[in-house]
Amino acid sequence: MSYKILASTAAAALDKELMSTGGFSIFQLMELAGLSVAQAVYKCYPPETHPKVLVLAGPGNNGGDGLVAARHLKLFGYNPKVYYPKKSKGELFDGLQTQLKSFGVEFVGDGDEIRLEMQKTDQILDALFGFSFHPPIRAPFNEIVAIMSTTDKPVVSVDIPSGWDVDEGPTGEVENFLPEVLVSLTAPKPCAKLFKGRHFLGGRFVSDELAKKWDISIGKYEGVDQVVELERQT
Repeated sequence: MSYKILASTAAAALDKELMSTGGFSIFQLMELAGLSVAQAVYKCYPPETHPKVLVLAGPGNNGGDGLVAARHLKLFGYNPKVYYPKKSKGELFDGLQTQLKSFGVEFVGDGDEIRLEMQKTDQILDALFGFSFHPPIRAPFNEIVAIMSTTDKPVVSVDIPSGWDVDEGPTGEVENFLPEVLVSLTAPKPCAKLFKGRHFLGGRFVSDELAKKWDISIGKYEGVDQVVELERQT
């Protein structure tokens, strides 16, 4: 499927509209986004071949999407572990952590513990930073992104590969960070045009009316799928 991009300012405005006239809550949007990410992981790296998933969750909504995805991955038959060093505050994020603990999902600590897990895992889910990220990458995330840039483990990034400029793509300290899979949420952002791997669109919550208003393509989802694969860039 071909696609149209959505600038970061427009993406933020569309999110607000989804939660106002669209009638969605942030709880619903995050749940649907995380489910779509988990489905993309399943399609690319099933639990039979890549059972261990290390979920790297950042301090914002992108990290929340990762926490939701971790829960679904556990239910899909994976053994996820979560690295969540800068926890967001609030009922939503507290609840997501409680849910994970109730399903027996392990949280990973800093230092040698996270370094070891990045070596032991079968794949990495990058949910550190979204389209509102502004450089530089600060500790402890700078070391984590540096490891992701050189790892031989497949990396699936949520919405934006962490550290990428939303418009310019991989620059500066992340110029060598090229994940294998990208799951764009709502609509692909400008940097997606520079992504060469498998690319999915997720978040099946944009109506035809909103898609027309914002001039975006929402894709033809099959059956109960929450993701649709997009054309690779050449």
